[in-house]
Amino acid sequence: MFKSGFIGIIGRPNVGKSTLLNRIVGERIAITTHKPQTTRNKIMGIKNLTGEQAGQLIFLDTPGIHRGTSPLNRAMVDAATGTFGNVDLLLLIAEAGPAPHPDDRFIIEALRKSHLPVFLAINKIDLVEKRILLPLIDTFQGLHPFREILPLSALKGDGVDHLITEIWKALPAGPRYFPEEMMTDRSERFIAAEIIREKITLRTHQEIPYATAVVVDAFKEDEAKNMIRIAATIHVAKDSQKGIIIGRKGAMLKEIGTKARLEMEKFFAAKIFLELFVRVAKDWTNDPRMLQEFGYRDKA
Repeated sequence: MFKSGFIGIIGRPNVGKSTLLNRIVGERIAITTHKPQTTRNKIMGIKNLTGEQAGQLIFLDTPGIHRGTSPLNRAMVDAATGTFGNVDLLLLIAEAGPAPHPDDRFIIEALRKSHLPVFLAINKIDLVEKRILLPLIDTFQGLHPFREILPLSALKGDGVDHLITEIWKALPAGPRYFPEEMMTDRSERFIAAEIIREKITLRTHQEIPYATAVVVDAFKEDEAKNMIRIAATIHVAKDSQKGIIIGRKGAMLKEIGTKARLEMEKFFAAKIFLELFVRVAKDWTNDPRMLQEFGYRDKA
C-alpha cells in the first residue's frame, strides 16, 4: 500500500527540528546552528519510501514556538502554529532532560485545541543518561495523549528509521504529491540565502544574527561552464551592525562569503561566483512592510 501525508514538525527553538529534517531527507536543506531561532520560515522536506512501506512523507519544518513579542517573533510563531490546520500529523520535538521545558508545556497546551494525532520525539538522547528517559516519558504521557513517544538522536541518526516507520503506519493511503526526485519545495534562491544567513549566524554574536535578513538579488546559471552567479544583499537593522558584518578592511564579509560559497558549491554541485552587499534597513524587524518584503510575512 502506498501511503502519503503531511507532517508538521513543531517545537521550541533549538531542539533540533532542522537537524532532524535534514537527517530524514538525507540532504542538508535546512540551516542549523547552535543558536536559537535560526529557522524563520516553513521549509518542506520530502522523504520518498520504497519497498513494503512505500510512500511519500512530506515534512514541514517550522520556526521554534516561543513567547515572542516583536513583529518578527510573532511572524515566526504564526508560521509555526499555522501548520496545525494543514497537516495529517504533528511531530513535536522536545529535548531530553530532567523534565519538560516550560515552553514544551506551552506548546502542548496549544495542542489541546487540535484534533490531529501527535507524535512526540524526545531528541538529543545521546547527551543525557539513559536513566532519566523513562521518568521523562512518564511525565510527557501525563501531559497529552500522544500517539507515540519516541526517543532519538537526530544528530547521530539513532531512532530516526523507527520514527519514519511509525509515521508511515499512522498515515492514510494516498497519492504521490511531488516528483520522486524532489527534496524540497524551496527555491534555489531561498536555499542560497539561507546558507549565507547560516554563515553570518555562526560568525557573529549578540543581536547580529537576529537583526540580519538575506535577499538574493540575482541567480544566473551558466550550464556550459557549470557555474552559478549569485548576488545577494545582507540587510541589517542598524548602521553599527553594517560595520560588524563588513569587518576590518572587509575581512568578516570576505570570510562569510568564502564559507557560503564553499557550502553552495557542495549543495549545487557547481562553481559559484558570489557577490555580497550589505545594506541598512532601519529597524526592519519591527516593520511589517519590510518583514513582508524579506519573506517573513505573507502578502495581504
